[in-house]
This record gives sequence, C-alpha cells and structure tokens, in this order.
Amino acid sequence: MIDLCYSDEVNAARRDNTPVVALESTIITHGMPYPQNIEVAAQVEQDIRDAGAVPATIAVLKGRLHIGLDPDLLTALGQASNVAKLSRADLAACLATGGTGATTVAATMIAAHHAGIKVFATGGIGGVHKGAETSFDISADLQELAQTPVTVIAAGSKAILDTAKTLEVLETLGVPVIAFGQDTFPAFWSATSQFTAPLRMDSASIIARTHMLRGALGLPGGQLVANPIPKNEEIAAETLAPIIAQAQSEADQRSISGKSVTPFLLQRIFELTDGRSLVANIALVRNNARLAANIALELGQLDS
Repeated sequence: MIDLCYSDEVNAARRDNTPVVALESTIITHGMPYPQNIEVAAQVEQDIRDAGAVPATIAVLKGRLHIGLDPDLLTALGQASNVAKLSRADLAACLATGGTGATTVAATMIAAHHAGIKVFATGGIGGVHKGAETSFDISADLQELAQTPVTVIAAGSKAILDTAKTLEVLETLGVPVIAFGQDTFPAFWSATSQFTAPLRMDSASIIARTHMLRGALGLPGGQLVANPIPKNEEIAAETLAPIIAQAQSEADQRSISGKSVTPFLLQRIFELTDGRSLVANIALVRNNARLAANIALELGQLDS
C-alpha cells in the first residue's frame, strides 16, 4: 500500500465529504521564483476555497506522497533546490529512494486517483512537441488522460506544442476533449485557436455528469476540459506566434531536448514578452481552479 500523507485540511474534507480539487506542484518548483511561487500557489488554493471546495497540492517530500500541503510544507517546497520533476516514469522511483519531487500533470493524476480525488486543475497539459515526427517527443500526460479517471481542467495544451498533433493523439486515445463555453479549442495564453474542439459544454453540472457516466459505462481514462483564459487577460495568438517560433529556434540551435525543452521555452517566452506570459499564466491557472471547484461541487452532489 502507498502511504498517503494528507494535509490537515484535506483530512477534514475527507471526514466531512467536502469536494477536493487536486493541484500539481511543478508550477511551484519549476514555474516561478520564490517567493512569488508560494504567493501564487496560496492564491490558487484560496480561489478553490472561495468556491466551496478544498485544495490538495500534491508533491513527494522525502519519499512520502503528500495529498495537500500544510503552509509550512508549501513554503519548504517553494524554497527547495534540486527538486525532481516527476511524471509516470519516475514517481515510484522518487518514493522508493526517499527523494523530493514536484508532480507534473501525469503524476498528479495518478496521485489524485489513489486519493479518491476526481478533479484536477492545472495550467496547460503537455502534448506533442513540434518536430515530434523525428524526435518522438510526446508528453506522458496524453497517455495518462487515456488511463486515469480524473477530470483535468486546463487552458488547452501549452502553446509551445503542436496543437493539431496533440488533438489527433487525444482522439486516437479516446480522450474526451471538452471546450468550456465555446466551440474552439483554447490556446493556453490565448482564448481561442484555429482548431474546433471535439466537444463543447457550457456548465459544470454537465461536465460532472459526463465524468460519472464514463465510469458507469466502464470507460477507462479521464477527460480534458479546455477552459479558455478570460479575454481581458489573454495574449493574442498573432502576437505570440513569432515569439514562440523564435524561442523554438533557439532551443533547436542549443540542442535542448527532453524534460529541458518546456522550461527553456517558457523562460524565453517570459523574457520575450517582458513578463506578460507569466501574468497570463497566473490568470489562467486561477480561472481553471475556480471552474474545477465548481465541477467538484457538482460531482459531490451526484455522489450524495
């Protein structure tokens, strides 16, 4: 059995049957510097509380899988150095060796499912990287969505990825891709893209009911809810396109690959947008957290 360490707040939620929303921890360790990382994490957690649910930030600390972080642990993680970035392939190894690691989308889904949490809010999922036809660089997040029954709320896939190929892989894997409140698939920092979403839903209650019915039908995997960043906080796609292209070109010139690609691209885009990408990133994560809390509340009512 896996020894899950629940925060005091999550323990109380489990006792009182209060809906819980999972949160990843790579945004804390690999997304922004201290103390901004802690401030943003606390802000996102509070958004979930304000909506009536309980946040559970997930991480591995000294070989123990934590479901929710008490404030002192959240601060310690935010100040830690050499924190591993954990996905499906290395989560168990980190636990076995007593390591400390932050969970990606895939690892957070695995942990959330073990803890009985059905809803997870993140920024953007990983996907198919540009040039994957030669590099075969495809995020484990996509396979996880096909296997693990957690509803993931994200602002689409990260804008640095190949959106067309990402959507194709999700379709092949049988993952429901649901745009919230619009017909187009959102493009992370931008509210819309040129791609039509396979499904559209306009309420948290329908999304929750779909989650429940997938389980009743015996269908494996979760569902991706693509929630657009609010229009007044987006960066237009036409503004971002040349910036992303420049960052990708620099990564190729430096032969950056594997897990190093995404952090490098996000940092360069931050620099090239004078910090606007980070402001938008924070806005979309908070927006996703609020929707996730609403879905969790609806699921709680269906379960009762």
